Amino acid sequence: MGVPDQRSSSSGVNMKSLAVQVLTGRWLMVFASFLLMVTAGASYMFGLYSNDIKSVLGYDQTTLNLISFSKDLGANIGILSGLINEVTPPWVVLSIGAVLNFFGNFMIWLAVARKIPPPKVWHMCLYIAIGANSHTFTNTGALVTCVKNFPESRGVVLGLLKGYTGISAAVIAQLYRAFYGDDTSFFTLFVAWLPTALSFAFLRTIRIIKTTTRSQNDVKVFYRFLYISLCLAGFLLVIIILEKTLIFNKTEYGLSAAAVLFLLFLPIVVVFKEEHKFIKSKSASPLNNPTVESPRPSPPPKQAVSWWKDAFKPPEIGEDYTILQALFSIDMLTLLLATICGLGGSMTMMDNLGQIGTSFGYPLKKIANFVALTSIWIYLGQITVGILSEIFIAKYKCPRPLFLTIILLLSSVGHLLIAFNVPNGLYVATVVTGFSFGAFWPLIFTLISELFGLKYYSTLYNFGGLTSPIGLYLLNVKVTGYYYDKEARKQMAALGLVRKPGEALNCLGGECFRLSFIIITVVTLFGALISLVLVVRTREFYKGDIYKKFRVKEETSSVDNVGVGQAEMTKGMAENEEKL
Repeated sequence: MGVPDQRSSSSGVNMKSLAVQVLTGRWLMVFASFLLMVTAGASYMFGLYSNDIKSVLGYDQTTLNLISFSKDLGANIGILSGLINEVTPPWVVLSIGAVLNFFGNFMIWLAVARKIPPPKVWHMCLYIAIGANSHTFTNTGALVTCVKNFPESRGVVLGLLKGYTGISAAVIAQLYRAFYGDDTSFFTLFVAWLPTALSFAFLRTIRIIKTTTRSQNDVKVFYRFLYISLCLAGFLLVIIILEKTLIFNKTEYGLSAAAVLFLLFLPIVVVFKEEHKFIKSKSASPLNNPTVESPRPSPPPKQAVSWWKDAFKPPEIGEDYTILQALFSIDMLTLLLATICGLGGSMTMMDNLGQIGTSFGYPLKKIANFVALTSIWIYLGQITVGILSEIFIAKYKCPRPLFLTIILLLSSVGHLLIAFNVPNGLYVATVVTGFSFGAFWPLIFTLISELFGLKYYSTLYNFGGLTSPIGLYLLNVKVTGYYYDKEARKQMAALGLVRKPGEALNCLGGECFRLSFIIITVVTLFGALISLVLVVRTREFYKGDIYKKFRVKEETSSVDNVGVGQAEMTKGMAENEEKL
């Protein structure tokens, strides 16, 4: 007889089998998604380097807002990534996203660092759109895959993943300073290579993992991830405040970056623990192996229906809609219109934060503090609303669209504070708008998955992102940029000054953004009114068990697996009896 493996006798799990399970299990895929999402939020940091673009290339505010719009247009047109993901594995869209990210941000760095001749405006718009569009490929590859792997926990999953995107600006800033110090000229170079390297590193880790049974402990595991992310966000909040009050040298920046990296990689401990538990439970109950699928009878063939006629005959809310059925439904149109009104105003405030602070007379140090802290408020909005709405649905059967209405009303408060330049109001407006902006995303994406099913979620998810650039173009470029430049020219004329070619156009005072943010407030309140239509239409749906069909499938599959295992045992016993 052989000698038993001492490594496995003490814990009941062989280290080699544990390593294999970690590499092939679902939880490493989740951890890899966290890392990709936390480096995929460079587009949120436009307020940090927009003044550099404006001063180096000599743009007025309308031109800068046009570049900002191009960034958000690229960051939210993800239809192509969604369609590609429908027919290819996730590694394909992740690879495309990595290439686009490097090219777009590298070209911006060459322009701002004066490594190439000053590009034309449309060149800059194209570069920043390509770099930002890479995020749609990363989101589709990582976020959609996680939702499909954990359909019953989608609210928590989306809140966590978008939460990591929310703090990405603060995380990237800490890591950047450890490499380059306070020199901002290399920022776009940094965000060119870091997310690209991570995407290629986890290319084959993020994938659809088919299982027939799901652990009831999944939500608890996600809460452990949540606690770690809260620690990371808390540390970032403290370190940002310290950096703005004290003078950090490169060693201190390096120490803070090391702490950030430790908290970023701490979830890997949870991954190993969960996979260790999984192996032990599997060995204890071999018949209930969730990774083995039993053969199922093929469903009866469905009668072919014209794709165009079928588009106007949607199924019940919560069933799998086709792409056209979803796009032509009243629920989708209502959701998109409400989010156009809400996201357009919030993103206008985010992208103009640097110019708003300058116009209101805040020192540059405080403006930088606003931009850095905004990522924390975005994170809190994404985490809080994503999880809180899930709790209220489970306990009180509260319609999730109601949270969209509340967030729209809340963001209106932040817009009014800017419109009337309330003393120290920019502090509160930054918190309110950042929180609201963060809360929009998990709400939109969760609503799309719940109301229209997961079959075509890769594509429908990206239609939700289209609301952002539409609202941004109307409210940022056509409204805010126009009235800002109009007031700036009026101020120059009053002083008898003439703008020189290539000179930045700046405006000072509360009048610069007053009228535009009054308009934004009215539009946002209209969006809140529209969202109430969706609340009424989905009220009955949320009174039921919205995840029942997933549990039914899993229970059926589990019974099938046990039945197959018992049948194999009976067959083996019969064969042994014949031999005897």
